[in-house]
Amino acid sequence: MSRVFNFSAGPSTLPLPVLDKVNEELIDYNNSGMSVLELSHRSFEFEEIINACEMLLRDIMNIPSNYRVLFLQGGASSQFSMVPLNLFSTYKRALYVDTGTWSDKAISEAKKYGNVEIIASSKDKKYNYIPRFNLTDFETNVDYFHITTNNTIEGTVYDYIPETNGYPLVADMSSDILSKHYDVSKFGLIYAGAQKNLGPAGLTVVIINEELIGNELEICPTMLSYKTHSKANSLYNTPPTFSIYVTKLVLEWIKSLGGIPEIEKMNLKKANNFYTYLDNSNLFSSPIQKEFRSLMNIPFTTENEDMDKEFLSLANNLGFKNLEGHRSVGGLRASIYNAMPIEGVNDLIQLMSDFENKTLGR
Repeated sequence: MSRVFNFSAGPSTLPLPVLDKVNEELIDYNNSGMSVLELSHRSFEFEEIINACEMLLRDIMNIPSNYRVLFLQGGASSQFSMVPLNLFSTYKRALYVDTGTWSDKAISEAKKYGNVEIIASSKDKKYNYIPRFNLTDFETNVDYFHITTNNTIEGTVYDYIPETNGYPLVADMSSDILSKHYDVSKFGLIYAGAQKNLGPAGLTVVIINEELIGNELEICPTMLSYKTHSKANSLYNTPPTFSIYVTKLVLEWIKSLGGIPEIEKMNLKKANNFYTYLDNSNLFSSPIQKEFRSLMNIPFTTENEDMDKEFLSLANNLGFKNLEGHRSVGGLRASIYNAMPIEGVNDLIQLMSDFENKTLGR
């Protein structure tokens, strides 16, 4: 059976060289006589894997030495609670920007542990842009400031990094981590679910300034404390060992391509090709304001629900999978993460063009 083009928003496509390596080592990892799935998280072999994974991530993202890298579980959604439980250390108050479904969920969770002020929102236009704001207009006594850098469902991305006037900047970077350059030193904490650009589902990566560790609320459960996992080097309990192993392979693949600078060039080319077609199409269109368009998640539509379904059925039958828009917004969506080859994007564009010509009778 031939491989399809998987445009899922997550779990997403993985690099074929990584899958080949997993297949090669699945039964017998590094002559250990055990599958990588069977390795003890306390074993020498796994210690090498997790240490290499951290070092690769530090190298590729240029993570400063005063930041800890944690390999956790629970998805990015668990961080919606962990962040306030650990960072509501002084004022029990935070500022959030509402740019879509996931930031809205993060806001709802944070409100359970302290005061949350939504300082800007793009909900008024169905989240099709990133709102501007001036922090000087808001209360200064806050513990942190939270953004979602890329909105997976809505298809928007920040075109700037907010100046927080010294407040720790927390970012949910689940759907665009490693897709382009981010200066880690501008953030107090970055978190990301692995199942988009990092690796398979099951792993959540947290990159946190050491100064933010150790001031958790008294009610913070042991397993939700950053201090717990930092002290234990992410081995307090059994971590998602297989997901960490595959993430290490993905990071090796990224480094072999030239790191984030080369990945970003590839992503810009893929996205530019797609958006250029959409902007010149008489059938398909993008609902997102141009300056805020995501490189990773591209919603589009014919503006006719039946026609969207007709195209979706055709694409699915031809091996272009998971192009449905999120159930909350409908339409269509192509997620073109790092591992999506440009051939997949260009072939999809060709399919859309053929469908357009046939539909419009040209």
